[in-house]
Amino acid sequence: MKSNGIAALAQDLVKRFGDFTAVAGMNFEVYRGEIFGFLGPNGSGKTTTIRMALGLLTPTSGSVEVLGVPVDGNTHALRPRIGYMSQRFSLYNDLSVLQNLQFYGRAYGLSNHELKEGVEDALVLAGLEGREKVKTHELSGGWRQRLALGAAILHEPEILFLDEPTAGVDPLSRRDFWDLLYGLIEKNITVFVTTHYMDEAEHCHRLAFIQSGSRIVYGSPAEIKEEVMPGQVLELAPSDTGKTIQVLREASDRLKIDEVELYGSLVHVFGPQMEDKLDAIINTLRDAGHDPGQASLVEPSLEDVFIASIK
Repeated sequence: MKSNGIAALAQDLVKRFGDFTAVAGMNFEVYRGEIFGFLGPNGSGKTTTIRMALGLLTPTSGSVEVLGVPVDGNTHALRPRIGYMSQRFSLYNDLSVLQNLQFYGRAYGLSNHELKEGVEDALVLAGLEGREKVKTHELSGGWRQRLALGAAILHEPEILFLDEPTAGVDPLSRRDFWDLLYGLIEKNITVFVTTHYMDEAEHCHRLAFIQSGSRIVYGSPAEIKEEVMPGQVLELAPSDTGKTIQVLREASDRLKIDEVELYGSLVHVFGPQMEDKLDAIINTLRDAGHDPGQASLVEPSLEDVFIASIK
């Protein structure tokens, strides 16, 4: 994806809490008009980084700019141009859908006309027309997140920061939420999203893998797969995944395979020229008394790449 300019830029960003380093020399660029993702497990530094980009935390060292403005603790002029949806649901459960939107619209300083238009647009975006009087606590998790997204863009921000916005939401609602994000891109809103869901990361234009406060891989999903996984992936559907992994790991040097990992109810085997090793792998398992099940070469997933990159 070609850049239309830089929406956010971090250089050597560090954040320490006493002796603990939460973010260790983070660098990234977010291009205007893209969905940029931070992918990493809980505790990897995603939220700390995003809070520094918002000016909610002061870096120990390094710098971050958003929309060309240095985030140095004086972000008053920047805040009307950015939106934020926190990891924890931030709306008021005892207020109705309409009351929440009106409250946040006034907090953003919208005029009566701007508020009326913004609320109407947010209701359409969230698919909540006709539910204006419903109490927020009566909505399902997926609908509450859609409402929170609508509230975060009432003031038409240029860049939107979303911190694990779909955590705890069912898969169907997560898919619908991402459809909304692509709609925001069409409105020229840049999206910076953190997630620990591999399938969501696949939908980002570019992303960074984050581990222990450091960026370990960076680029588009296709670029990352090509860089980290130059070999092939053999997918097995054995009756006993544990025994299959044990046997293949013990034979990895002889079979010249790089990694063997559990992938849901399947087993993924990584290495160069896996099609040439298929018979040897199947025979090894059968000789050990294990049925390898169906075997096929598959494209590496981001989960495969993430596992390989943190070894």
